Amino acid sequence: MLNFRPAKQVFLRLLVAYTAVMAGMQSVRLLLLPAIQYVFHPDDATTSLVRRTGIFCIAVLGYWAYVRLVEKRKAPELRPTPLGIAIGGLSGACLIGLAMSLLFAGGVYATTTWRGLNDALWGIAGVIVIAAMLEEIVFRCILFRILETGWGTMPALWLNSLIFAVVHIGNVEGRASNLEMVTTVLSCFLTGALWTLVFVHSRNLWVTTANHAAWNFTIILSGIPLSGIEDWRSHALFASEYRGSALWTGGVFGPEASLLTMTMIAASLAGMLYWARAKHRLMAHNGQFESSSLSLSPLGDKSL
Repeated sequence: MLNFRPAKQVFLRLLVAYTAVMAGMQSVRLLLLPAIQYVFHPDDATTSLVRRTGIFCIAVLGYWAYVRLVEKRKAPELRPTPLGIAIGGLSGACLIGLAMSLLFAGGVYATTTWRGLNDALWGIAGVIVIAAMLEEIVFRCILFRILETGWGTMPALWLNSLIFAVVHIGNVEGRASNLEMVTTVLSCFLTGALWTLVFVHSRNLWVTTANHAAWNFTIILSGIPLSGIEDWRSHALFASEYRGSALWTGGVFGPEASLLTMTMIAASLAGMLYWARAKHRLMAHNGQFESSSLSLSPLGDKSL
């Protein structure tokens, strides 16, 4: 049962952290970008690149500033780890890639046209990486980590996953059947938990971002909808279509909401939780907010 004594401190830290990140992002959109356009008159491609780069940098800087000024600690979760990033990206692509391969092989999806590589995929890849990074800062580095220091890993894991699922309902709202709405929420809950456990094991923003981005880009390449988004299907390597029921295809949300994919994610979660307990990577619920010098390494005698 949750102890609500830390709630005020949790709320205040969440408020300050989100303000630091969101205020920085809005300053790029509303101040920096218009100023650059006014002075330099860049073309659309350059404007888009400046906007994405600016948002990427300012979001990381805002989070770093919050950690240093409010939590008064270093931010090892922002340190690049090339091997971890490679493993994170490969594991994300392999898990969803295996699920989709089985669905294609079983006739649930069918490829109708081979398009091949095109230049638009590079821009899409950039958008995917930035979007994944922003979600990982918002949901894992800020929401999960601050909840975790207040109430422990397990309550924070499930609450973070529930919020992640609710936020993504808008992707299919008005288009999904009752069954598709249920599978969408369950799918987002499971993927939210998956990426949270990747963060628990790595304690690194870039590893989790790589896993998330590679997962998303693998779906895009297949020509199947990504999280209910149809916009990029015309640029995929393949033109693909559904041939099975919504329970197996994932319906409007796509392969993440397929019963097969959700079963594979659930099995992965069970293994990752077992591993996290064995390696003492779960923070115990101690009824009070941890000090601002909290280490991101395994917690020794404070772990489960």
